[in-house]
Amino acid sequence: MQKTDMRLPSPQFLLKDLLVALSLLTRLPIPQADWSNTERPPARAAWAYPLAGLVVGGLAAIAGLVGNSLSLGPSVVAALMLAVLSMTTGAMHEDGLADCADGFWGGWDRSRRLEIMKDSAIGAYGVLALVTVFALKWGSLSAVLAHPSATAWVILVPAILSRAAMVAVMALLPNAREGGLSSKTGTPGKSAMWVALALGVVAALLAPSNALVLIAAMVLAAGAVGLIATRKIGGQTGDVLGATQAITEAALLITLSAALS
Repeated sequence: MQKTDMRLPSPQFLLKDLLVALSLLTRLPIPQADWSNTERPPARAAWAYPLAGLVVGGLAAIAGLVGNSLSLGPSVVAALMLAVLSMTTGAMHEDGLADCADGFWGGWDRSRRLEIMKDSAIGAYGVLALVTVFALKWGSLSAVLAHPSATAWVILVPAILSRAAMVAVMALLPNAREGGLSSKTGTPGKSAMWVALALGVVAALLAPSNALVLIAAMVLAAGAVGLIATRKIGGQTGDVLGATQAITEAALLITLSAALS
């Protein structure tokens, strides 16, 4: 598919792009993206994915603050925040993670892997991936929240950076399947990728940790997913992007917990 290069959005497109990003990445009551809009295809809104992460992470942070006010304890608050993240996104990223795990390791060739990924059923690999990644997120976020200097707002950094990573994978890898969500959305241009990454860098600079370490964790996690996806299916799909977000977010939470320990 031909790449849709992006000019920096003019003011009238800023809110529209954010609404498109929210309609794609969340289950919030936002009007759905106009797939037939040739003037500004959905892929051009990819620069705003980190802003969608800000909204999603903000809702989880508010839930965390409420939990803290009720003295629920770090582990319970962490579980509450992760539940809000999953409910707000409709667990779409977790679904992509499970589909990738089942397809990548359940199929012997590219076509079979893509077929398994399209199946709505979940297999053993998918279950193990979900349990492992959720456990890593929960344990790391619990450790972060237990630190005296940390607040529930630390969830914003992983939420923003992990969605910036999605845009990079989306822009750099070809579509592995025609007709899927990623293919329908289109491929963002390099400008959209750099704007998204710049927003991620700003978030990293505001984190209670070394920004370079967080950025390195994002690059390593997203790069690993992209490399595996390329070798297994020859590119990215919506499921791969979801797995990128989930794994990168887990890596960032682990990094934050290590930095604050």
